[in-house]
Amino acid sequence: MSKKEQDKAIADVERAMVAIRRSQTRRSLGRLAPPDGGKPIDPTLFNVLDVIEDRDKPCSVSDVATALGVDQPRASRLVLRTVEEGWLDRRTDPSDARRTLLALTDSGREQLDRTHRFRQEIFTRVMADWPDADRSEFARLITAFVTSFAQVVPGVD
Repeated sequence: MSKKEQDKAIADVERAMVAIRRSQTRRSLGRLAPPDGGKPIDPTLFNVLDVIEDRDKPCSVSDVATALGVDQPRASRLVLRTVEEGWLDRRTDPSDARRTLLALTDSGREQLDRTHRFRQEIFTRVMADWPDADRSEFARLITAFVTSFAQVVPGVD
C-alpha cells in the first residue's frame, strides 16, 4: 500500500469514527424509540452503568471518573443521577469505611440489558444485508481497533 493510500485509509477511519460518535449522541439515539415503547436511557448515564458492568465489581466514583475521562465533580453528578434513578446503590467499602463503593441494582442490570438489546437491534438492522463473513470481520477489526486505541490513548477503557 502506498503512503497516499495509507493516508487516505487513516483519514477514512477518522471520518468514520467521528460519524459514529455523532450517531451515538443523546439527541440521535433519542429519535429512535425502543421497540418496548420505553425511552432510551441518557447515554451519559448508560456510560456510568457500563463502567460498573465492565468492572464486574463495586467501584468508586473516582474509578468512574477515570474510566469516563471526566473530573470528580462531573462523575459525582452522574453517579447521583443514576442512584436517583435506582440503578446504582452506594455501599460502604468493607475494607475502608471512609470509602463508598457503587454497585448495580437489579433495576440497573435490567436497564443495561434493555439498552444493550436496543443497540444490538439497531446494529442488526444496520448490518442486515451484510454477508456473515463481513459482520465477523468487522467485529474482529473494530475490537482490535478499540484494544489498540486503549493501549495508545491513556485512560480509555
